[in-house]
Order: sequence, then structure tokens, then C-alpha cells
Amino acid sequence: MQKDGAQGEKSPSELIDARIDELGDWRGETLARLRALIRQAAPGAVETWKWRGVPVWEDAGMICTGETYKAVVKLTFARGAALPDPKKLFNSSLEGNTRRAIDFKEGDTIDADALKALVREAVSLNRSKTKR
Repeated sequence: MQKDGAQGEKSPSELIDARIDELGDWRGETLARLRALIRQAAPGAVETWKWRGVPVWEDAGMICTGETYKAVVKLTFARGAALPDPKKLFNSSLEGNTRRAIDFKEGDTIDADALKALVREAVSLNRSKTKR
């Protein structure tokens, strides 16, 4: 993955690795699992690090962010309101016209196939908008 900033600084991928390690609990494990699923679904995605500490995955635009809080790991899809969600994964940020999020709590099961399908839909939507 790419490096941002001057030589010697950590790449976004290295910063995400460090965040996962520093959490050292279920949140780090969950973020690592979500990251792996995003990478499987969107192998061309670029990892970035924005807003002073938020992992972001991009492919022809932002796919999603991975924020960690005390009680949840939040995967926010930048254009989630425009994505089909047949498995009803979105359970947070439902009131807006653009974003949608999935809050994962300790012990939650991740529907890997449904999440990867959602990521692929997000990439497809991003790419369709950049071709216009």
C-alpha cells in the first residue's frame, strides 16, 4: 500500500497495523477481521489514514472507514444510503441521506459473505460515478 507524507513516516497500512496492536482486545481483533474482508472483496483498494487516526479504504473514492470506540467498531460506508443491503447489515447512521454504518459489538458475528458483497457494491458504485 502507499505511503503518505515524508520519507521515514509510517504508511497508512502500518498505522492501521499499529492501531490494531495498540487496541489489544476484541476491538483490534474485529478491526483486523473487517480489514481482511475488505481486502478480499476489494483487492485494489488503497488504505489511507485520515482525520488524525481513522483507517479508510478507497477505490475510485471512499469505500468505508473503520472507527473504534469503547463499545463498538464502526464501519461507515461513505455512500451507504445508495447501496443495496439485502442482509440488513446497516444498523447505525440510518437517518442521513448519504452515509450508513455497521456497529459491531463485542461478541457479534460478522456475516463475511454479506459484508464482502456490500464492499463490492460500494466499489462498483464509486467506479460508476468516476466513469461519467
